[in-house]
Amino acid sequence: MEAGEEQEHVLKQRQVLIFFVLLGIAQAVSEPMHYSVSEETESGSFVANLLKDLGLEIDELAVRGARVISKGKKMNLQLDRQTGDLLLNEKLDREELCGPTEPCVLPFQVLLENPLQFFQAELWIRDINDHSPVFLDKEIILKISESITPGTTFLIERAQDLDVGSNSLQNYTISPNFYFHLKLQDSPDGLILPWLVLDKALDREEQPEISLTLTALDGGIPPRSGTALILIEVLDINDNAPEFAKLLYEVQVPENSPVESQVATVSARDLDIAAYGQISYVFSQASEDIRKTFRINAKSGELFLKRKLDFESVQSYTVNIQATDGGGLSGSCVLFIQVMDLNDNPPELTISTLINQISENLQETIIAVFSVSDPDSGDNGRMVCSIQDDLPFFLKPSVENFYALVTNTALDRETRSEYNVTITVTDLGTPRLKTEHSITVQVSDVNDNAPAFTQTSYTLFVRENNSPALHIGSVSATDRDSGANAQVTYSLLPTHDPQLALACFLLGISLIHCFRCI
Repeated sequence: MEAGEEQEHVLKQRQVLIFFVLLGIAQAVSEPMHYSVSEETESGSFVANLLKDLGLEIDELAVRGARVISKGKKMNLQLDRQTGDLLLNEKLDREELCGPTEPCVLPFQVLLENPLQFFQAELWIRDINDHSPVFLDKEIILKISESITPGTTFLIERAQDLDVGSNSLQNYTISPNFYFHLKLQDSPDGLILPWLVLDKALDREEQPEISLTLTALDGGIPPRSGTALILIEVLDINDNAPEFAKLLYEVQVPENSPVESQVATVSARDLDIAAYGQISYVFSQASEDIRKTFRINAKSGELFLKRKLDFESVQSYTVNIQATDGGGLSGSCVLFIQVMDLNDNPPELTISTLINQISENLQETIIAVFSVSDPDSGDNGRMVCSIQDDLPFFLKPSVENFYALVTNTALDRETRSEYNVTITVTDLGTPRLKTEHSITVQVSDVNDNAPAFTQTSYTLFVRENNSPALHIGSVSATDRDSGANAQVTYSLLPTHDPQLALACFLLGISLIHCFRCI
């Protein structure tokens, strides 16, 4: 191939590569593909066939290097290149993955490596009714004065159900009795709150204690249920309920606060004296997570940490606190705890594609495709990627914190045969945290150098009447290429003197004079 034709061929290859890289980036920013699966579906189950959405035929999957990737290191899905089927890698638990968040969506990408192309996709996890309503307190104790008038309402501890939508908690019932009925009320955050309504005045002397069974029902088919026992103790008259100094307390707590450190203090007072004026503090309507994270001093109203906080898991807590006096009357307040984020997570780098060896003389070749992530928030989670300035490579950003490491010029093996590229990912937090990943790139040889003699001309002398096989001198040539491309062989060009036969000379390491030469 002539030099001009070879340059034109390389140029066309470069244009095709750039076209497909731009095409892949354009595809990656389009609307994501949506798929869904029910939680608890067995590992290896079929989710969808991607051939139509990817616009590929079956035999193209392996050629294009199709596979599923995600931001994190844990992969919930796998792609069967033989069929184009998207399969589950493991059984998924919607409550573990998303908690109360609905819909539960797991983003992922489908990567085609050759040429580079991204497809954004989402896996929606459908809830099933696999949790029953649960009362954290199996016994709910209420102390009610006999002076309380009918129509008075009492908020009781609600049940909790990890399912969402129609499978979540939908209704409460109470066992038949003469004194109370149940009233249900929707809270601003979408929860159903059970209120006990007094229908008939209580008489401690007639009945000092009442037992009721509270049942919580979800909306599944068939419905699941949970029960709790309500114990009502009828008290003598107490005419003052505790009152908090504030109805809303707000505090900020760094996520690195030590266990048993004090978070806040709430305070209530009661105008009654003796036992009716003695106040005790407890959590009200508290989730299991709040009870595991905080404890309250029943006498002082001080709140302490029971375990470490983690901003990346929970950013805030809303704690309802109830103050009850010795006569059973109570008041309540709300404590809002905001967890302050610290830069305690270094960036993470995940390599999706890596090519350790490339041929010299290629233009803009993709060496690696990788993604970066940082679970911190704000500047603590913002990242900057860089490599050394003195290398013939650059980072090309894509979507969703994906980058490609690309050569910015043709490499020359004879100048340098190996490069060590260090990718540095730094966040913008205080102090700044960074992660480094090193890649070694080998440059393979192309036969792009012709042999060169150590001299442009040689003059050799030979005596007449010599004998055959006489050594008369040596020539030497070298080649800058490597391996087979650098192996040099020697031959003589035809002479312009018709009286001097070419067969008179043998060329090897040295020149030997033939017997018949004159």
